[in-house]
Amino acid sequence: MSRAKETAVTATTSCASSDRPHSSSSSSSSSSSSSSSSSRSRHSHSHSSTNNNNNNNNNHNKNKHNYSRPPQLYIYTRCAFLLLPWLAKLLVADILLSALLPLFTLLPDLCHAIASRIAESIWREIQQIFTHSNHAHIIVSGAETLRQGESAVVVSNHVEWTDFYMIQELALRAGMLGRCRWFAKQQLKWVPFLGWGLWAMGMPMVSRRWAEDRREMAKVFRGALERAWPIWLIAYSEATRYSAPKRLEAEHFSATSGKRLGLHVLYPRTRGFIACVQTLRQTHHVTAVYDITIAYADKNGQVFQQPPGFRDSVLLPRLHERWRFFVHVDRFAIADLPLSGEGLAQWLEERWVVKGERLERLRRLLEEGREWTAKSLAL
Repeated sequence: MSRAKETAVTATTSCASSDRPHSSSSSSSSSSSSSSSSSRSRHSHSHSSTNNNNNNNNNHNKNKHNYSRPPQLYIYTRCAFLLLPWLAKLLVADILLSALLPLFTLLPDLCHAIASRIAESIWREIQQIFTHSNHAHIIVSGAETLRQGESAVVVSNHVEWTDFYMIQELALRAGMLGRCRWFAKQQLKWVPFLGWGLWAMGMPMVSRRWAEDRREMAKVFRGALERAWPIWLIAYSEATRYSAPKRLEAEHFSATSGKRLGLHVLYPRTRGFIACVQTLRQTHHVTAVYDITIAYADKNGQVFQQPPGFRDSVLLPRLHERWRFFVHVDRFAIADLPLSGEGLAQWLEERWVVKGERLERLRRLLEEGREWTAKSLAL
């Protein structure tokens, strides 16, 4: 949520924007990922990143010529046709959610259920714009592990704004889209339309200052603990999007602290994860942790982990002709996780190493000229 639900402010300005290359953080992610594959050593990863970055940028520029971009007038007309109705519905949803707030004290369960239905309608529509109107094909791996209606803590790597589409695809299949609660940056509360809705839906607004964030998290926990409200509590455990500078910081931290660092990922923040698991495992209905791995590539398989930004995800038709979208999920029973904070931290660190191995396997499949499928990560 911290990045995904920033969509409204981008949407309001996208019609007036001209096209630009994808974000430098995504491009840097590609270079850092490529250099990781050339050596398992964390230090050699950083030495080769510059050359690989140049190669990836050249490949990406070549791929752009293979994609026939529609005329600007057509793109902007589609933007207005698709997004303006959605923004209008978002405004109506904000009003309805605000109207429910005074009733929460008297009818908390009913109001929460109604608020979740309202949220589901909004997120379902933006998902349909991505997958149906713009024809993005999301490859889902591990879907058989999802359980219908199961409440869970959800953790994921973070690549770009478009990550939230990947997670929502899983939430839709699990019947939990309206029950998603994302950790969001405090700054988002000031975003028109969006911040209002996040506040009214009770999304945890975090500042990365632990003393303040603990109080915010307690508000989310209260509904699950006291009222047994269904929930998918979603966090990007790296706390920021992948980029080459962030990767170098993670490598330095791992080297100086003796920690293992997976390929193509940043080091996960463990404190919030520990708090979530230790608190929510006290309930009877939060029974799992879902570990999500997100990957992207261009259609020709030459650029890894460089997806479209949110603007392109809603503006451009025929996304399946230009990008591959991949999401994998592993389910772990929360009762099987370690009890201690130290044990949970180590568990999450190990999952991120495995996540890096999965991403490296996908990257190698691209090198071999092979397609990604739902079975690409099968052992």
